[in-house]
Amino acid sequence: MDHSKPDALFLADAAGLDFLNSVATPASTPIDWIDSGDGLLSWLEQARLVPAETLAALKAQALPGELDSVAGQARDLREWFRKFVREHKGRSLAAADLRHLERLNRLLERDEKFQQLVKVDGTAQGFELRTMRRWRSTDSLLFPIAEALATFISDEDFSYVKACEGAQCTLLFADHTRGHARRWCSMALCGNRAKVAAHRQRQKMQQ
Repeated sequence: MDHSKPDALFLADAAGLDFLNSVATPASTPIDWIDSGDGLLSWLEQARLVPAETLAALKAQALPGELDSVAGQARDLREWFRKFVREHKGRSLAAADLRHLERLNRLLERDEKFQQLVKVDGTAQGFELRTMRRWRSTDSLLFPIAEALATFISDEDFSYVKACEGAQCTLLFADHTRGHARRWCSMALCGNRAKVAAHRQRQKMQQ
């Protein structure tokens, strides 16, 4: 894991949006958790999208600069998908919107997933059918990201996809609260900042 940065933010309540939030300004300085190959590996581990042993194996076999190139592809995918989300958030998706997702479908077509029976202790049958993935190259690191984006599109109502109301915040989230009243990426971050700002403004008005 990359210890040169703080832990990545997972506040969106949707893995697809957490990927978009892999670049953010949690304090005063912007942070891109996928700014390099090592950053991509660290973020994927923190997001639990790829097993740690798979990440280690792919890093060991990668050619110089290869992982940095894949990280560049991930950033490009991220900004393409950010544009789609920002243009469509606040309303339910329509069938016509599928034409804008061809790039994602092309990436999903390349994935190599399969199912396999594995031995599992503590179950009545002793076996479990698991979905596995062949990790043939470093490019395959993009597949679980693509799956997270596709799952987000298929499972979420875009009517409740929101941008944090924090003045400087760029984070997006899926509002799963009752009444869909969520306004902030996190009360610990932007919510408290807004409270402090409002309190100061009231004090100024009373002076």
